Amino acid sequence: MGSLKGPEDLPILNLRFKDDGAHGTRGGRLIFPHANTIVSTASRKNELRQQLRDRRLALDEDSQAIAAAQLAERVARQPAFRRARRLAAYFAHDGEIDPFPILERAWALGKHCYLPVLSRVRSDRLWFAPWTPASRFRLNRFGIPEPMVTARQLVRAQELDLLLLPLVAFDHEGRRLGMGGGFYDRSLAFLRQRRHWHKPAVLGLAHDFQRCERLPADDWDIPLAGIVTDRDWYAAGPA
Repeated sequence: MGSLKGPEDLPILNLRFKDDGAHGTRGGRLIFPHANTIVSTASRKNELRQQLRDRRLALDEDSQAIAAAQLAERVARQPAFRRARRLAAYFAHDGEIDPFPILERAWALGKHCYLPVLSRVRSDRLWFAPWTPASRFRLNRFGIPEPMVTARQLVRAQELDLLLLPLVAFDHEGRRLGMGGGFYDRSLAFLRQRRHWHKPAVLGLAHDFQRCERLPADDWDIPLAGIVTDRDWYAAGPA
């Protein structure tokens, strides 16, 4: 199979979610086109993750670089980015769209930039380490680079103005499908109490082909303010 020329060569997945009558999404099922079978939500999520991860990894370096540059231009126009003094992104891996052009732009504008690190106390949580162009890195247990800093330099998500996080799939209502580890959901659980916490603003970053028609929502999902892709901006909320 030859290299893909760019994201435009990849189709948007059209998925629908069927509620079986249970409260919320529990007991619900994902229905996908061109198939006569209906599978469990958990099983379909895993299948969808693998499909989209494969499609991300199929992009060549030039396509990834172009997508990252286009993404940076769109993020830079967002009011949440312009207002933010402290923002965090992530170290792209597994074909994720690369946010480093955004970090470099933010740094040039005098903003304080951060990258996630695994908590040294609770291994299922994230803290955020300062990043600069001179940062040195070490690999965490998943093989993802983390800035080498002292514990005193780490900040919690509550101290950020803007958090740019990766996703595997998203829909027009701002539902996000992650890698399944739940690190961001647990680390941002406080945001479900919006009366008390108003930051950080949380934007998902993705290739545009990662958009789905509809994804199921779980009780623990963290609501996104919107999703920015290499091609468009999607405000979260019902259409």
